[in-house]
Amino acid sequence: MEKADIKSLPFEQVKGLLTEMGEKPFRAAQLYDWMHVKLADSFEEMTNLSAELRKSLQERASLTVLRTVRVQTSAIDGTKKFLFALPDGNLVESVWMRYKHGNSVCISSQVGCRMGCRFCASTLDGLERGLTAAEMLDQIYRIQKLTGERVSNVVVMGSGEPMDNYDNLLTFLRMLTDEHGLHISQRNVTVSTCGIVPRMYELAGEKLQITLALSLHATTDEKRRSLMPIANKYGLAELMEACRYYAEKTGRRLTFEYSLVGGVNDTAQDAQELIGLAGPLGSHVNLIPVNPIKERRFVQSNRQAIEAFKNKLEKNGINVTIRREMGRDIDGACGQLRRRHMEEQRG
Repeated sequence: MEKADIKSLPFEQVKGLLTEMGEKPFRAAQLYDWMHVKLADSFEEMTNLSAELRKSLQERASLTVLRTVRVQTSAIDGTKKFLFALPDGNLVESVWMRYKHGNSVCISSQVGCRMGCRFCASTLDGLERGLTAAEMLDQIYRIQKLTGERVSNVVVMGSGEPMDNYDNLLTFLRMLTDEHGLHISQRNVTVSTCGIVPRMYELAGEKLQITLALSLHATTDEKRRSLMPIANKYGLAELMEACRYYAEKTGRRLTFEYSLVGGVNDTAQDAQELIGLAGPLGSHVNLIPVNPIKERRFVQSNRQAIEAFKNKLEKNGINVTIRREMGRDIDGACGQLRRRHMEEQRG
């Protein structure tokens, strides 16, 4: 009999499993609390469950716990980068950042990625597989245990395309924000997508109060196709229609992520075209000075170009921020640490 991945089961399903095992409903609340609030590493730790129940759980269920392989701390800003091993030995990475408003964690949703965005290290080795809800949750749980501090904001922007792992993503979002677990506010959760249009419509129908961040990175179809292969499938007109639908259906303002690549998408013309896309939707624009990776030739826009781009947007009423560069000295960008570790292991 295949063991149940119990940490990926929402509360009602845990209740169903324990009822099936002949246990009273309150045991489900105790077990769920151990897994998602007390962050137990094993069934043995769950001391208010009987020895017999713990033994039965051991036989019938697996408890996903990630192993910490590496932790790097930035000497610049205290940002921490974690490399975790999944139960099958695959590696994923997560980033912990301290802000005035609380601690934010950026998690991975897949091992690798198949989207092929030209400026991202996550995609260089292709996609291995999607993460389970438990594997996404446990990145946050490990970090809370290792730092001793509560996480208040979660961004699903690490390795992988979240919408390419849609069902597990939905389960994760519901469990993360559920009152029986960490109970993080949906408004403090951001999910990034490179623009898988059908999934954007589906997500809008879920009526979640999360923030959807679109990785835009270019303002014309031609330029976007040169940076992001997904643009060959979904053009900007179709993508903006999906954004409009999402905003209307959920009442949530979208964020446009825009990586500034020197000499590629940082001109005054690019800024003007971005105003035309973001303005009608009232979208927030997050400018990201691109994190150079050695496998690609892209370079970061210079400070002057970044400021000029930002000022042009602001003068036209666009709400804009320049993302703080966190953890540059510790392979801060998606996929960099995992890739470097794998190269070192291969010798």
